Amino acid sequence: MTCITNNRERIFTELASAQLVILQLLKLEDEQALKTICYTLMPDHLHWQFQLLERYSLAEVMKRMKGRSAQAINIQKSKQGKVWQADYYEHHIKSEDDLINQARYIVANPLRAGLVDNISNYAFWDCIYLK
Repeated sequence: MTCITNNRERIFTELASAQLVILQLLKLEDEQALKTICYTLMPDHLHWQFQLLERYSLAEVMKRMKGRSAQAINIQKSKQGKVWQADYYEHHIKSEDDLINQARYIVANPLRAGLVDNISNYAFWDCIYLK
């Protein structure tokens, strides 16, 4: 799943704003809505691979993550307005190979974008395969 910030605003360049989104990913996992496989939070978008559990639909998970994180970010930045674009892009995993290839793609995103030369130098990602 990929979701993009409103007008591709580069919101997630510092730790404080990134933590607000990551906290919502963890909260949804704590609520047993999903099991996160990996994520990478880029300056203007989120790549997030997860297994949806039976508690909420995909639309409800996205509504909760976007709504909660937007509210927290607006409070932090003392502003109002949209943080995320309304839509999101989903990729249905077709096989174990597809799962691993998508996880690699997600984790390597900061490298392809030229943000870092080594993924260990990028703070806003996690993957169950690399723990």
